[in-house]
Amino acid sequence: MKQNECIAVIDFGGQYNQLIARRIRNLNVYSVVISHDISVEQLKKMNLKGIIFTGGPNSVYLKNSPTISKDIFELNIPILGICYGCQLIAHLLNGKVSTAKVSEYGNTTLIPYQSKLLKGIKTKTNVFMSHTDYVSKLPTGFKLIAKTKDCPIAAFENIKKNIYTVQFHPEVQHTVKGQNIFKNFVFDICHCQGNWQMKSFINSQVKELRNKIGNKKVLLALSGGVDSSVCAVLLSKAIKRNLICVLVDHGLMRYNEINEIKNTFKKYKSLNLKIVDASKTFYSALKGISDPEQKRKIIGHQFIEVFAKEAKKLGKIDFLAQGTIYPDVIESGLGKSATIKSHHNVGGLPKNLKFSGLIEPLRNLFKDEVRKLGMELGLNKSEVYRQPFPGPGLGVRIIGEVTPEKVKIVQLADYILRDEIIKAKLKFNPNQYFIALSNMCSVGVMGDGRTYEYAAIIRAVSTDDFMTAKICELPYSLLSKITTRIINEVKGINRVLYDLTSKPPGTIELE
Repeated sequence: MKQNECIAVIDFGGQYNQLIARRIRNLNVYSVVISHDISVEQLKKMNLKGIIFTGGPNSVYLKNSPTISKDIFELNIPILGICYGCQLIAHLLNGKVSTAKVSEYGNTTLIPYQSKLLKGIKTKTNVFMSHTDYVSKLPTGFKLIAKTKDCPIAAFENIKKNIYTVQFHPEVQHTVKGQNIFKNFVFDICHCQGNWQMKSFINSQVKELRNKIGNKKVLLALSGGVDSSVCAVLLSKAIKRNLICVLVDHGLMRYNEINEIKNTFKKYKSLNLKIVDASKTFYSALKGISDPEQKRKIIGHQFIEVFAKEAKKLGKIDFLAQGTIYPDVIESGLGKSATIKSHHNVGGLPKNLKFSGLIEPLRNLFKDEVRKLGMELGLNKSEVYRQPFPGPGLGVRIIGEVTPEKVKIVQLADYILRDEIIKAKLKFNPNQYFIALSNMCSVGVMGDGRTYEYAAIIRAVSTDDFMTAKICELPYSLLSKITTRIINEVKGINRVLYDLTSKPPGTIELE
């Protein structure tokens, strides 16, 4: 997809690389994440308006740490270095990077000075730090533009060379003025116009899908969630009835969800929807398994196996399609980024499957972009803003072994949570909320009897991109009502807990 203007995000292995790209796209400027081993000659051909160096877990002064050619500074393209990227710029330009006596992790107060990059940030502000190394000596010609209590060089710039850096992470929600910094870089420094729109994405994707697929058949894993639903409608727009959608009921769906999905997709007859009940197969494969990564991989493997069987029944199928999106990719390990968790729909096709290839038209979009795409494609708001649900389903919302009995417990408890939140008509609803089942049993008293049952966990967060998330403070009266209903109505739960962990350091799902 050719763009009139583009910001390249150079990946040095950090966890928030796709989030940086998302922040740029939020300004209607296209951005793409590329590996640090790209050559300067390749960068020249991209007609870039700006370059961003990401964070990363390494130390720039170690032998095998990721780096880039110094020639990049001669391209006369504005560069912004973030965290590791900040340190790398200092290291390459003969500044000095040292190990800090006091590491900074989490929120801290930034003291800004007058600068082009920090324009409009005149007073102290909260930023998110995550570093042990720090820049102890500025490169020649650079000016200090911010500090913190424990980091004497928290940001610096060289306007003449068009190079700017910050030690903190402006891309995460915890940095209050982070988007202001990106605005300054994208518009005032890179001089972008901001003309990338979702309509242009649809047109280019439809054309690209038609060219790649032609008249061949595509099998899509439809879960009924936002990602796969939007993927289905986009594919249908491109290839019409050559799309076949298969919904696998793995027995790990939410309460009454299969029936709801059936009703939703009745009007989309061109999707050729087929529902396969494979719950017994999944439960059998998951028996005795407690490790979260192992559960994810087993569920992913079973998905592929089911699709392979269905493909044989349906005749010749050329492509497998999936609703993979950016957060799936980054958390499964993009490039040399550290892996947080694996996803069943990331990583390509096993060699033994007889598909010509994998179709992932949403792979470069974030959740909110997928929703915008869905609205542009004509989906109803209720379908587009449906509560997110992970591909492995309740398998990652049950701590420890997954059993049919535990699934029923979680389904009912989660239904009560969602029912009460909808009825509460909160001013600000959480972006995602659900019940998870802990592996902890505790003693309780119900009536005149002693109980020894599971503790349920309420999780409710607010987020706009699902790469970072803040805790949503549900009213105490609502929490009390939900707790009472769950304990009274769900056999197997005698205690309800409330998860107060943001992302980072936690993930949105519990496993």
